[in-house]
Amino acid sequence: MEHAQKPLDFKTGRSVAPDTPNRDHVRCTLHRMYFLLVCLWSFSIASAQTDVVPQNQHTSADQSTSDTLKLIDRLVEQNGKLEKQNRELIDQIQSLRQALATKSGQAAAAPSQDVTTATQTNVENVSGDVQEGEVGPNTSPTEESYKWGRYSPNLGFRVADTERGDLNISIYTYARYLNQLGLDANYIDAFGNLKTVQRRQDFQLQKVQIKFLGWMLDPKLRYFLYAWSSNPSQWLPAQVVLAGNLNYMFNDRFSVGAGIRSLPGTRSVEGNFPFWLGVDSRMMADEFFRPSYTSGVWAWGKLTKKLDYIAMVGNNLSTLGVSAAQLDNGFNTISTSLVWKPTTGEFGPGFGDFEGHQKLATRLGVHFTYSEENKQSQPNSESFENTQLRLSDGTVIFASNLFGPGITITDATDKMTSFDAGLKYHGLALEGEYYLRWLNHFRGPGTASVPGLFDHGVQAQLSAMVIPKLLQIYSGGSTIIGQYGQPWDFRVGMNLHPFKNRVVRWNNEFLYLHRSAVGYTALPYPVGGNGPVFHTSWELAF
Repeated sequence: MEHAQKPLDFKTGRSVAPDTPNRDHVRCTLHRMYFLLVCLWSFSIASAQTDVVPQNQHTSADQSTSDTLKLIDRLVEQNGKLEKQNRELIDQIQSLRQALATKSGQAAAAPSQDVTTATQTNVENVSGDVQEGEVGPNTSPTEESYKWGRYSPNLGFRVADTERGDLNISIYTYARYLNQLGLDANYIDAFGNLKTVQRRQDFQLQKVQIKFLGWMLDPKLRYFLYAWSSNPSQWLPAQVVLAGNLNYMFNDRFSVGAGIRSLPGTRSVEGNFPFWLGVDSRMMADEFFRPSYTSGVWAWGKLTKKLDYIAMVGNNLSTLGVSAAQLDNGFNTISTSLVWKPTTGEFGPGFGDFEGHQKLATRLGVHFTYSEENKQSQPNSESFENTQLRLSDGTVIFASNLFGPGITITDATDKMTSFDAGLKYHGLALEGEYYLRWLNHFRGPGTASVPGLFDHGVQAQLSAMVIPKLLQIYSGGSTIIGQYGQPWDFRVGMNLHPFKNRVVRWNNEFLYLHRSAVGYTALPYPVGGNGPVFHTSWELAF
């Protein structure tokens, strides 16, 4: 039988009896062997990293411990650089995936009104309109993984992601200080009536919108549901709204939706909220002519790579605050938009060139709206986010005895079209829109003698990113040219984006009004307002 070899004492070179091991010596030996293996491993890595240790570098047997530690430090530093490069490569891969998704139709992005268009993860439709209700799997601009769930700007946080569907939760809100004390206390309308202007100075958590959006069972089947509140409109009709829509995307050229969304009658209601120059505030002409939200069905898509369309059939011009019992029995409201982006095939989300186009981006749009309205289906004049048919002095056309004793309009036909154009380049943007509206086919007591009405108007806005992604300044003006007055407004403002994104914004805006033809509590200006207004808002949109 062979005798087992006795272990050696590495310190003396002598044999040690197996039954009397020197444990301290063993520990010491193991530590030295571990350190030797680490050094050998470090040397092999160093040989592979030619930019750190040349292959022809030979380490001498008597290299000091300090030299070895320095070498290890260099290797750790090199490893950190490789990790950084790896992160940058991952970011580039995500950007390329996003670009490919955008070109291929992207399944999505949504307004909340901001509500529906699906095939573009476009942040362009992230408002609350039709395009915002479409979020598909794996679609998100700059999607980030952090802890639990993923975040995508304006699509919010993904809180569920399964084979049968997903769910994103997004919030829009802003706090606003408003000062209207510089306005005249009274104004005289086109019929010689003296009216009072309610001048306000208040602080409000102006709006709260909580959006739930995603897909279910089939990535082409999208939903967009939201709770929406305008706090200055407490106790008024539609101060709180629970609404939304369902959509199905057949392909890039054709998708359908049903539910509540904004009629696409002007550029600002195509689905680009909240990406306006001012926070939740249109210019006077746009507010006067635009349609509002209603229930209905719609279709949208791309006729070509650079030509988009939306077509909608709805109940009326404005459904918020109007019950189904007040509607007529016909689908007599239609609204369409056709947008051409001739140079780059895109225009970025909303107004202003926050994204900083390096090539000239252009757009041309045309919109048309037709609606047969009656007095019952129109909301009260102070209702939140609604559109009323008004004369150019601000008077609602359904007011009793408006055109004389015993003359009251109960039904009317509204036809409106608008044309818009815009340029964006290197942070600069010039955008404008021209509106035309016809009111006729009046019915009601004494209306045979009331002639048809025609109003038109124009607005223009100029903006510049003074510091890219951080500081923007803008100015704009609009006017309404009508048979009962020619009101106008002018504004200058500043947007500060402290995190260099559109999630958080601080806006300051100064307006000057001349006999405003439109207004309600949710707006920073009232009907008949004449004089200066200032408001500042802190906005959160994620």
